[in-house]
Amino acid sequence: MGKGSAASVEVQEKVGLKKQITLFQGVAIIVGIIIGSGIFVSPVGILIHVKSVGMSLVMWGVCGLYNTLCALCYAELGASIPQSGGEYIYIKRAFGDYPAFICLWINFMLICPVGVAALSLIASLYILQPIFPTCLVPPLAEKFIAICIVFLLVMVNCRNVKWVTRLQVVITSSKLVALAIIVIIGFVYLGQGNVESFENAFEDSDFSAGAIALSFYSGFWAYSGWSYLNFLTEELVEPHKNLPRAIMISMITVILVYLVANVAYLGVLSPQLMTQSAAVAVTFAEQTMGMMQWLMPILIAISVLGTINGTILSMSRLFFIGAQNDHMPLFMSMIQCTFLTPTTSLFVILSLTLCFQTSGDIWYLIEMEGLGFATVLTMVFAGQVYLRYTEPDLHRPIKVPIALPAVLCLVSLAIVGLTFYQKVSESLTALLILAVGSILYLFGNRWQNKPKSLQSKINAVNLFLQKFFLVVTEDNPDELEWD
Repeated sequence: MGKGSAASVEVQEKVGLKKQITLFQGVAIIVGIIIGSGIFVSPVGILIHVKSVGMSLVMWGVCGLYNTLCALCYAELGASIPQSGGEYIYIKRAFGDYPAFICLWINFMLICPVGVAALSLIASLYILQPIFPTCLVPPLAEKFIAICIVFLLVMVNCRNVKWVTRLQVVITSSKLVALAIIVIIGFVYLGQGNVESFENAFEDSDFSAGAIALSFYSGFWAYSGWSYLNFLTEELVEPHKNLPRAIMISMITVILVYLVANVAYLGVLSPQLMTQSAAVAVTFAEQTMGMMQWLMPILIAISVLGTINGTILSMSRLFFIGAQNDHMPLFMSMIQCTFLTPTTSLFVILSLTLCFQTSGDIWYLIEMEGLGFATVLTMVFAGQVYLRYTEPDLHRPIKVPIALPAVLCLVSLAIVGLTFYQKVSESLTALLILAVGSILYLFGNRWQNKPKSLQSKINAVNLFLQKFFLVVTEDNPDELEWD
């Protein structure tokens, strides 16, 4: 690449990701990701399996505690290894190149695009529901709105990180307003003596391992997202302080909000009515809000947008870091030279999401996503234990008891095993995706001496995309030249 050309892009400041995410914005990102559609839907899943109000509240607390313990382990790793990339970096540090690639590939093919596609379809459904109150939402309209949602959020992420974080603060505030409406109305009903749902709260409880495990999946989904700030560590102001603070503030906030919201639901709805509802918050609004019931689906849609926005923001940084380690194509490791955002990684996420949005059975893919996340957690916690022995002198501003990641590793491994036992088809599909990824790893990463003809074609693709998106590698702003 030539330098000094008149057509070169001139940038006066260092090209790279900037530290501009504050503690408050970090909390907003985590809370905004976690409180998606889960609290508006998941109460049904937990209640169906454990069959009692008392046990369902216990499971909400247990799921919150489990996820908080996981978050504490991530806080230790994030504070001691303050690099963007989160679990990918931790696994690479512990186990090396190939396990780190597997973690990245799981996020790339199973967790990120599948989750964003599914959530965009859910948001689209809630947006359109008030327009089609007495009939099913047309599938074509649902997919069109879902595409528009993802495209718009990707464009905002490409333009300005500050816009993204400010948008996340606004969205997080909106979803807390929705939950505040539920809590206020629910406690008014409780104050009027509507406490029938809490009488004999543990009657007919199902304490079997299968029921508890299945209810745990619903709760785990509702709390998911606490790890995503670790992907943004290099853009977080004072990460060694603010990362663990943001994680703990967020988890405590979410647990309290979830428990209070569940009590409020049960102040209005009977357990039987809750289990018959597809979206308990919408049923709640139908019972209590009269002509304003249309507002609840809109607020839920906004809530889901926050999860999508936070996921896109975080995962684009993960793939950007992966590309810098030769685990993704070179063009994904580049920064847009004007806006200083990983634009090419964002557009790859957009492309994959659009592919998954055409799926006829998105929930089948979501089950694979759950398997992928449990697999990643198993690797992360095993690596954390391993690092305690291989790098005992590593500075750890936060240090959890070693038994904690060891136990969480075994629990996550058990979840993987249970999924293989109960969801054979999804598990085999996931294994096939991992096998394809392994082949690509051998081709792209391990095969260093490619024929010149093949390498020239790869270089041509990278150069075309570099010019098209006006992206450059970090600290090399003058390498982009128009021929």
